[in-house]
Amino acid sequence: MRARVAFALVALVAALAAAAALDVRSSYGARVTGDEPQYLLTAVSLWDDGDLDVSDEIAARAYAPFHEVPLDPQTRPLDGGREVSPHDPLLPALLAPPVAAWGWVGAKLALAALAGALAACTAWLAVRRLGAPLVPACVLVGLFGASAPLSVYGAQVYPELPAALCVAAGTAAVTGRLGRAGLCGVAAAVVALPWLSVKYAPVAATLAAVALARLVRRGRTGSAAGLAAGLAVAAVAFVVAHRAWYGGWTPYAAGDHFTSGELGVVGFDPDYAGRSVRLAGLLLDRAFGVAAWQPAFLLVVPALAALAARRPGWWPAVVGPLAAGWLTATFVALTMHGWWFAGRQVVVVLPLAVALVAWWAGDRAGRVALAAALGAWGVASHAWLVAAGVGGRVAMAVDFFAAGGPHGVWGALLPDYRAGGAGSWARHAAWLGAGAAAAAWAWRTTRGARAAASPVSRPRSAPARTP
Repeated sequence: MRARVAFALVALVAALAAAAALDVRSSYGARVTGDEPQYLLTAVSLWDDGDLDVSDEIAARAYAPFHEVPLDPQTRPLDGGREVSPHDPLLPALLAPPVAAWGWVGAKLALAALAGALAACTAWLAVRRLGAPLVPACVLVGLFGASAPLSVYGAQVYPELPAALCVAAGTAAVTGRLGRAGLCGVAAAVVALPWLSVKYAPVAATLAAVALARLVRRGRTGSAAGLAAGLAVAAVAFVVAHRAWYGGWTPYAAGDHFTSGELGVVGFDPDYAGRSVRLAGLLLDRAFGVAAWQPAFLLVVPALAALAARRPGWWPAVVGPLAAGWLTATFVALTMHGWWFAGRQVVVVLPLAVALVAWWAGDRAGRVALAAALGAWGVASHAWLVAAGVGGRVAMAVDFFAAGGPHGVWGALLPDYRAGGAGSWARHAAWLGAGAAAAAWAWRTTRGARAAASPVSRPRSAPARTP
């Protein structure tokens, strides 16, 4: 009962923090912007017409209640004159009922509720699967859930929050007994992720690989074969449906801005060496890095080092998807800076980072205090950001980084990878050095603790010799 109450409180805190940003505009000219109106239009079409064709909704200006300025359709005419938004359909399908009932407000309230569910699931994962103590873990997960970027994407119409919930739930399933319910949970998460967005396919594939490897190691080859066959059928259905609905392998085939082919979404001449800077930038960038808005994310560095030193049985299920998501955001995404709020590319795996920090902090008073202090700063940054947004001083997809307040003070210490310059690269080097030092410290202390906890065999005393 105590644990259930704690998880419910965490969910409530996260949902309220997300709902607080409900009335903050995405841009000055429109309540929602970028891809958000596309998801809402498709939700309207699914409810009203039962299909993905948004041509009649665009012609009737069904977007006017949430996008006051002329809409960029993002679509190109398909067979029969259909126009289909170049985004996967699961998020609009989830949002169709609340949108039909309460419009854009219903969509955002539904996402805020999902933010609460995500926080509760993350806390459950940290406590029940990773072994973090209940109270410190729930406090820390609550602080992460009540701060950006998780709280912001609980009020933005994007698939990031539902995808993060799939990853958290799938990881909880794969680290369990993998009975019938566990296998169904893994399968549901893996299948749902690409239907939310094809960009989550690497994370889904990694989660599936971890589940299959665990089954094979336990000698459950029949279960592994059944799961693999089910996922293969789901993959074929995904391809067939996309060819029929979007005219290509991915929804990007229906987009009017991918004139040189749907793979143009990742770039045709990517500079992978240049993109490698994102390995740190996704965490540290002054505007778009997740630690710029919630400094407690910095603690994932010592947490990963401690995990490498200790290597509990669950580590592949957490590190695998986390690495897959971070590497996709680094080397596959076209850019980390764009017409969206910070952290969009990595939100899908941030619950795993949060659970890791809670595990690393454990019940160590110093670590919990440090994580809580950094987390509280992130909550203050979110509160200041929401106040600035409600007051019309910033918009969430335009100039959120100009909100000032706690973020402005903290951000001055971080590199600005958009501007570059000697100062930013000096900060980059300094933070890399600090991260390496923190990782080395966590490795040494964890190895030392393991050695101290291990039984030491001592030779028996030799019998005294008789003179």
